[in-house]
Amino acid sequence: MLIGGEVVAARGGETIETTSPADGRFLAKVPFAQREDVNQAVAAAKEAFPAWRKTPLVEKAARMRAFVRVLREHAEELGILDAIDCGNPAKAMIGDVGMACGGLEYISGVAMEVKGQTLPSMGENWLLTRREPYGVVGRIVPFNHPILFMAWKIGAPVMTGNTLVLKGPEQAPLSSMYLSEIMKDVFPPGVVNIICGDGPTTGDALVRHPEVKRIALVGSVETGQRIQASAAEVGVKHVSLELGGKNPMIVFPDADLDEAVEAAAFGMNFHWCQGQSCGSTSRLFLHEEIHDEFLEKLIERVKKIRIGHPLDPETQMGCLVSKEHYEKVMGYVELGKKEGARLVHGGGKPEGEGFEDGYFLAPTIFDDVTMEMRLANEEIFGPVLSVLRWSDREKVIQEANAVEYGLTGAVWTTDIRTAFEVADALDTGYVWINGSGSHFLGAPFSGHKNSGTDSEEGIEELLSYTQSKTVSIGLGAVKAKEPSRGGQA
Repeated sequence: MLIGGEVVAARGGETIETTSPADGRFLAKVPFAQREDVNQAVAAAKEAFPAWRKTPLVEKAARMRAFVRVLREHAEELGILDAIDCGNPAKAMIGDVGMACGGLEYISGVAMEVKGQTLPSMGENWLLTRREPYGVVGRIVPFNHPILFMAWKIGAPVMTGNTLVLKGPEQAPLSSMYLSEIMKDVFPPGVVNIICGDGPTTGDALVRHPEVKRIALVGSVETGQRIQASAAEVGVKHVSLELGGKNPMIVFPDADLDEAVEAAAFGMNFHWCQGQSCGSTSRLFLHEEIHDEFLEKLIERVKKIRIGHPLDPETQMGCLVSKEHYEKVMGYVELGKKEGARLVHGGGKPEGEGFEDGYFLAPTIFDDVTMEMRLANEEIFGPVLSVLRWSDREKVIQEANAVEYGLTGAVWTTDIRTAFEVADALDTGYVWINGSGSHFLGAPFSGHKNSGTDSEEGIEELLSYTQSKTVSIGLGAVKAKEPSRGGQA
């Protein structure tokens, strides 16, 4: 782990074992941070904060660009470690490093736009606001894109003058531990601290620490609820959450079917992360006029996805992250059958050799799904797509909004009025019109309902790591006056 500029083990020697999800083989033991390790990391961050806060923004940006250079230099190693450890294809994970670099370059460039305001003066006072850092920030990231989140999520809190304690995913910790080694000299000691451990021990200690006033999570709804409750028990903290989704993609009969089919496969994230993405469009609403043709094309499309070992450069789809998660996803496959949905593709391990010992699951598609089924309401976080048939526009919008989540949505049509009306009606934080899955630099990514609070990405994320201060500047003589509400005191 990286604590106070030094690469260290857990103080008590505790470790976590990590194994390859592709074949079950032992990979390594990594440090398991206990409460005393978390306290040490927070203390290092607190000590580094005063100097880092006063560091000129141009120097902060220079440090961030140096970090980007380190990431690019080690992109292949980081991507391969993620592929071995979490099961995603190596090519995609190396691409994740590039995406993180792009996000960090954006953040370092746009940080100059984090500004205060001047306000209308009252009598002999000038008023202005300024943005200030919180101090020590804690961030917790998930297993589905380890290095992408570990690297990218350093940007916003550090560029706004905070110091950071970053907890990596215990299911896939190797890239974060390697990151500790290669970046230890990039920032001053204590500015960025990287720890590893589980939620109940490590994460809870970080959330409950009294010196950590700002917490951010990318994870599940259940974890987000626990963090909110734990944080509230020890004080008032700013908690931001980017959580799960059960995201709709609505296809109208006038859509370009070939493009929409490609978008359905892409948006479901079959390739890249095996459906293990909160933004996956896992509910596909097909109009009855095009349902049969679309479904046939989609099945043929997903059959072409090359499933293989994560380290094979030709692999497009790897395996699920762990035995526990594989069993959870397979439980939903069995549930779908029992609920009466029709399994039209996948539902088990791919055919052929090399899949026996790993947690591989072929792209799985259920048709004849209805909103009465759990399959249509609960986030599976795996390569399981539910197809629903529709005919009435108002009803399909109602069904699209009928779940507890509100992260993403997509609408496919060539009618611009329909596109905007449906996009407006979807109760989600992000909507694609004739698209799916893509993120764009500068565009905020946030969830409605139980899918989260605040925004990731864009300048909104930068602002969320600052707190506002109003400064009143007295220019006239000080006079004793009676206070008055709404005016000058």
